[in-house]
Amino acid sequence: MDRFIFLTFDGLSRGAVYAAFALSLVLIWRAARIVNFAQGAMAVATAYAGYSVANTTGSYWLGFAVALVGGLVLGAGVERVVMRFVDHSSPLNGVVVALGLVLVIQAVLGMIYGNEFRPAGAPFDRDAFVVGGIALLSRFDLFVFGAVFAVVALLVLLFTRTAVGLRMRAAAFAPDVSRLLGVNVGGMLTLGWALAAAVGSLAGMLVIPTELGLHPNAMDVVFVSAFTAAVVGGLDSAVGAVVGGVVVGLLLSYVSGYLGATVAPIAVLVLLLVVLLGRPGGLFGSVKARVA
Repeated sequence: MDRFIFLTFDGLSRGAVYAAFALSLVLIWRAARIVNFAQGAMAVATAYAGYSVANTTGSYWLGFAVALVGGLVLGAGVERVVMRFVDHSSPLNGVVVALGLVLVIQAVLGMIYGNEFRPAGAPFDRDAFVVGGIALLSRFDLFVFGAVFAVVALLVLLFTRTAVGLRMRAAAFAPDVSRLLGVNVGGMLTLGWALAAAVGSLAGMLVIPTELGLHPNAMDVVFVSAFTAAVVGGLDSAVGAVVGGVVVGLLLSYVSGYLGATVAPIAVLVLLLVVLLGRPGGLFGSVKARVA
């Protein structure tokens, strides 16, 4: 029972990070109806910028802010300079361009920073609180939970209670009609990419201290888990991204703890396959939202 409790809390802490990254994928989907496979590489790029500033100034929080702002700028720049000129008549075109961006970003990061793992510190202690001889959550885990909860709350308010959120969704679902109604479709797409990249940067700053450290490929495995979380919850649902993140985090923790770490990636892929075959819209999504 002690092992099960430990693995459960470990899975929740993992799931919170996957949820944050899945939220960035949901934002892109809502804004542009595309899955951005370059999201992980973009998050690593902003994390490098953030930790460079933190190491130079000695202030983690300044570096944290730089990473988030860098995400906003990078996301807007990618949409304006690259994705805006992609032919969206076929969804595959955007996927191919995004995969090309992954290779470019990782190559540039490798040339600038090298391909060795660099240490990445956390703002809070990562030693877990021990209750009854069982290690539960650390202060950093609590920070992760708080950050993810705040992002979810803000996104729900944005898309359900603000005119900007309504315009973003309208621009994604019916761009031609939105233009006739006076919506700046291009501006809404840019805003969606900027917000998604900022949330992705937040996820990068949350997950990198728990892994080996900074590396151009640091988010590759995380992206697979986060993408699975987004599909499980539903690509059109912010709440679904959180639920999916928790499900994936718990699955990885249980499988790693009882069957071994080498089996965990296979379990994630099996979960993705089951969801795509059984409920392609996700737990909180709808078929209409996925095919629009």
